[in-house]
Amino acid sequence: MEYKKYKDIVYQIIGASMEVHDELNWGLLEPVYNEALHLELLNRGISNEREKHLPCFYKNNQLEKFYQMDLVVDDVVVELKSVDDLNLAHRAQLFNYLRLTHKPIGLLINFGRPSLQGERYGYDEDTNECILLDKNMDSVYE
Repeated sequence: MEYKKYKDIVYQIIGASMEVHDELNWGLLEPVYNEALHLELLNRGISNEREKHLPCFYKNNQLEKFYQMDLVVDDVVVELKSVDDLNLAHRAQLFNYLRLTHKPIGLLINFGRPSLQGERYGYDEDTNECILLDKNMDSVYE
């Protein structure tokens, strides 16, 4: 998968996240950052969908329950947190969204620390795996 073609939009999303973090500081509730980032992206001319519903199915039957993704910008799923530190459960949540939507890129952004924390992941549809990416959108495992 060629993840580098998403480098510009990822850079823009991270830049907008940094602006929100600089403006609001750290430690507020996640919904505050969600709304602020949505507005910051719109102000920068970047369309995005906030709190996008993702239907769930069981044996080809759509369930009443659904997942709710924080933000979706083009082919990038953005999962926001406001916690002391990111953990495996936060990553698993993003990975599930990528697997269910088949979107190629996921960002996990944490506003809960004095410095903005973020991780980039690529989804490999062939292996159904999520791969940690560096700032150049290359796998950190290669």
